[in-house]
Amino acid sequence: MSDILLTAQEISVRFGGVLAVNKVSFDVRRGEVFTLIGPNGAGKTTVFNLISRIYTPTQGTLTFEGTPLLTQPPHAIATMGIARTFQNIELFEHATVLQNLLIGHHIHRGAGFWSNLLHTPATRAAEIAARQRAEEVIELLDLQHHRDAFVAGLPYGVRKVVELGRALATGPKLLLLDEPSSGLNVEETEDMAWWIQDIRSELGITVLMVEHDMSLVSRVSDRVLAMNQGEVLALGTPAEVQAHPGVIEAYLGSVDDLSSMRRPSEERKAA
Repeated sequence: MSDILLTAQEISVRFGGVLAVNKVSFDVRRGEVFTLIGPNGAGKTTVFNLISRIYTPTQGTLTFEGTPLLTQPPHAIATMGIARTFQNIELFEHATVLQNLLIGHHIHRGAGFWSNLLHTPATRAAEIAARQRAEEVIELLDLQHHRDAFVAGLPYGVRKVVELGRALATGPKLLLLDEPSSGLNVEETEDMAWWIQDIRSELGITVLMVEHDMSLVSRVSDRVLAMNQGEVLALGTPAEVQAHPGVIEAYLGSVDDLSSMRRPSEERKAA
């Protein structure tokens, strides 16, 4: 079995006259946390949308466990073992936490129409397996107190965790986390860091993440890919990427820009 789970080779996508992603290549290894960083508009979420088959690249290839992703319809991605969360939480608000998790596991229901109608042993076994998986996720993410609560009445931070739980309930090999700390406070972000580490170490799930919180990125990531204006800037460990001159410039501006920003204050001091 190859150590490479996902390969993106020279992927590009154009929306009208805008080249949103330009010849981006990377590999995601089994069992690692691989993070995409970059300023707003860098193309990070577009890469996620390409992997999820929401978009089709203008050029390039995507391969998951040796299977070309671009030959797969969007609804087949979850059954292949790829799950995803979104920047904007997408849950069934008038269903309970448990029901949302069970929906996540629904892709593994092998029973057909007649089996479900007659409630055969196969259907009962599938229901037991789904419930077991949901309870394991509830235990992992400390959602016991919210099991029977309707999602609409939950705080934002808890809903964020429920969406993570629903993705885990699908039993993924690769988990795509789109800004998991967005909107969370310091304590909730700390919990998210622990969960990401547990997802990798205890569940053996590979994580591909888009994230802006560099403290979270540094804590959980094995490798980081920095993007800007749809192109790759740097690839390496979190420390290597954060020290890369191109990454510093993308986030903070050039040395000349920084000098010009400092100059007025220096002139005021001199005055």
